[in-house]
Amino acid sequence: MSLFTSNRERLLWFCVLAVMVAIYSTLGLAGRLAEVLRERDLVEALFAFGFLLVLVTILGSAMKRRPGRREIWVTIGVTAVYGMLLLRVFLSPQERTHLIEYGVVAVLIYHALIERRRNGRNVPTPALLAVLLTVLLGWLDEGIQAFLPNRTYDVRDIAFNVLAGLMAVVASQALAWARRRRG
Repeated sequence: MSLFTSNRERLLWFCVLAVMVAIYSTLGLAGRLAEVLRERDLVEALFAFGFLLVLVTILGSAMKRRPGRREIWVTIGVTAVYGMLLLRVFLSPQERTHLIEYGVVAVLIYHALIERRRNGRNVPTPALLAVLLTVLLGWLDEGIQAFLPNRTYDVRDIAFNVLAGLMAVVASQALAWARRRRG
């Protein structure tokens, strides 16, 4: 029996691994990188650029598949919520980063689990499992930070990982719902 049910599932899990390696590999550098970005007043511009990239990705996806009205409205709603959190709410750059990083992780895990279920494997609640796995990976991230001299274990960061996972999976489910009900 193969570990993966399809090439798509394998790719999604590989992407999860790649994102987690990227996150964990910056643990020692994150403080210095944030400092350099602050010194050059690039933090806000970088987040705005990241948000713009997300918008372009969403629009590119929409152009491929002529979305219905519900999908457009759900996309606008999701974009507004993320935009408010990332661009307007007074979160530190690290907290914003958690929302992005672990949101991506959650969506990738969720879609990998959905693909697995679609191919006949028993995955009882993909959404809940995706959030739990995301939280576990974020908790591991914080656990590693407890042992690094320039980092600290922060329960608040774990809370942001939970929020990121929940928001991303709920947004993904809402978009899937809207796609199923074209119109």
